[in-house]
Amino acid sequence: MTNQIFRHQLIYKLFLIVALQLTGTAAFSQKTGTHNAIYSGIPWFDNSGKVVSAHAGSIIKEKGKYYLFGEAHTDTSNAFAGFNCYSSEDLYNWKFESIALPVQPTGKLGPNRIGERAKVVKNQSTGEFIMYMHVDTLGYKDQFIGYATAKTISGPYSFQGPLLFNDKPIRKWDMGVFQDKDDSVYLLIHGGEIYKLDNNYKSILSQANKAITTGFESPTMFRKNNVYYFIGSNLTSWERNDNYYYTATSINGPWTSRGLFAPEDKLTWNSQTTYVLPIEGSEDTTYLFMGDRWSFPMQASAATYVWQPIKISGSDISIPQFQAGWQINTNTGLASTIKTDGHIINNTNNRIKYNGTWQHTQDGDSQPENKSDAPNASFSINFNARRMGIYSQTGNNKGYARIEIHDHKGRIIYNSIVDMYSKVPVSSLIFQTPWLPTGNYTLNVYNTGIRSNWSDKKKSQYGSTGNFISLEKIVLQP
Repeated sequence: MTNQIFRHQLIYKLFLIVALQLTGTAAFSQKTGTHNAIYSGIPWFDNSGKVVSAHAGSIIKEKGKYYLFGEAHTDTSNAFAGFNCYSSEDLYNWKFESIALPVQPTGKLGPNRIGERAKVVKNQSTGEFIMYMHVDTLGYKDQFIGYATAKTISGPYSFQGPLLFNDKPIRKWDMGVFQDKDDSVYLLIHGGEIYKLDNNYKSILSQANKAITTGFESPTMFRKNNVYYFIGSNLTSWERNDNYYYTATSINGPWTSRGLFAPEDKLTWNSQTTYVLPIEGSEDTTYLFMGDRWSFPMQASAATYVWQPIKISGSDISIPQFQAGWQINTNTGLASTIKTDGHIINNTNNRIKYNGTWQHTQDGDSQPENKSDAPNASFSINFNARRMGIYSQTGNNKGYARIEIHDHKGRIIYNSIVDMYSKVPVSSLIFQTPWLPTGNYTLNVYNTGIRSNWSDKKKSQYGSTGNFISLEKIVLQP
């Protein structure tokens, strides 16, 4: 989250060593079509087998393809590392297109600066693509809303500097963009400020709405029929919280508070809103909630995405249940559930080989788990299946696990860092391979001995209190 200080110096050197050795890579390129659904809260792999890195981003559709833009990250600093661009025809399988806007040699988006929340729109009149972002120093003391332009959707984008209103920059941080049905574009600012852009989308014409409330980070807006929905989150650094929303029949307001749209204390299914994508089809329109599950400081390796279909009834919206996996037909616009059933191997099965000290526990109504906080703890299993998933109990004392998938020759074909921390304990799918070629594989999972932990500029502490990793079950699909 953009107005918080993020360095936790005591663990940076450890993370640097791990990041250089263990960033998510694959030994071979996956073929397209290896994913059949949208899965939330697990690492996604692109067409080259690398972890998809496009957080706090947005999606636009162009010539039958969806283009995802978002923040590239490293595991050693929050400094701007570029904005990535991926493309997909089905919202499941993502192809890396480019670093749409790289780190600049010097200047406001140069080394050791901040660039966040990339949002892209197309000017239908000129055919130009405009990217907006929050620009700042590492200490968040030189904030403004900037923009970049490109002739083609995947870039390269050319940074143009600050977006001006009355010849002055908008010196705010968390931001979003909304393009209405008449192609008018609005800049959304934390707190609920809304600005209307001029026809070329390169300067601000007027302020359409003053602040709605204090806080209100990660502003996001969408429209269904004649109702506008304005979503935001509380100020809790990278910690998850219960996001909330407002509605109006005019962008100019008045805006009515509607409360939460996910069950209370579920922390918006452990995510922070970034964008809502309408998927318009021949039979219906599904509104795709796009959220980020941050994982500081391993934002490149371990941060994941929470994408869920929004249920809409009049002025009410909700995500009443978390769907680990679901499908969307981009032609019809219809969403449907998907089963992730398969052959279950419980954590006590003797096929699983444990090393180090492990405890078999069950807390309250949770599922039984094997857990360990020993730095040298690990487990492994050989399997013959086309897809393998790991279920674990995440919680406030959990840390990072390193996961490796080896082929029959011992080569690492997938390698990922998984964050088992969550403020509220939950049993969930934490890792799943894409569909693999038929063959024999080995899963190795290691305790890294490190955890997600950080402080904000008020010195408030966030993140995990321990280094436990855990296993509930493994699911194999033929």
